[in-house]
Amino acid sequence: MERPAWAPQGIDISVPSVSRMYDFYLGGSHNFEVDREAARKAMEFLPGLPKIMQANRAFMRRAVQYAVTEGISQFLDIGSGIPTFGNVHEVAQAADPAAKVAYVDHDPVAVAHSQAVLEGVDNAVIAAADLRRPQDILKNPAISGLLDLDRPVALLLVAVLHFVEDADDPYRAVAELREALAPGSLLVLTHASYEGIPLTEAEAGGAVGVYRDIRNPLIMRSRTEVSRFFEGYEMVDPGLVSMPDWRPDTPVTEGQEDPFAFSGFAGVGRKA
Repeated sequence: MERPAWAPQGIDISVPSVSRMYDFYLGGSHNFEVDREAARKAMEFLPGLPKIMQANRAFMRRAVQYAVTEGISQFLDIGSGIPTFGNVHEVAQAADPAAKVAYVDHDPVAVAHSQAVLEGVDNAVIAAADLRRPQDILKNPAISGLLDLDRPVALLLVAVLHFVEDADDPYRAVAELREALAPGSLLVLTHASYEGIPLTEAEAGGAVGVYRDIRNPLIMRSRTEVSRFFEGYEMVDPGLVSMPDWRPDTPVTEGQEDPFAFSGFAGVGRKA
């Protein structure tokens, strides 16, 4: 397989990457045939995956714009994947040129791609660290050198917590990050769920199996389970809702939006 110029050296382009699969769902170009093959297999069971990912990205943009209007100029995006077109630093810096964005991912593939994408970009860094070990994130010199945690930060956990198994106690990790944030900080979160998917759990479970087969188990949690991540935060209206229903740019009209877009949950909370 020929390695394109944008693909960093040192990564195995013969193994599917969740980050590059996500890029494929969004119609991006930072993916390989092995990623497209895995993504298409998942779509055989869950054909609405691209629409779900597009709704996820649209929510992220609206939430970042909301954070800027609330006076927040610092963003910590954990589980960021590949920050290609329309990602946090572009949205935030378009609204506030002084905005600072720290991306974090534990996947060497995502980190290597991010380093290439962010080359020459001011006030945006990528750090290799794992959500399951919050102190490694908080003490990372690239992050501590860019963000001032004594001031409010928007913490983005977008489409990442459903890759953290219960055995790794994601609630503890999120709580530990919350304790490190200044009052007024925001938690921006999306999470996959069987709730809202216009398929039976057995049908959608086939797509979950594809992610398990590539060693990235997808943990589907209920609304109640997702709401627990917001303990210690005051929910911003309209609360924990489907992604299109969180402060849409235009009213969401029933029947006009793809039903798959309403899969899973999204919300923003503010630390008092």
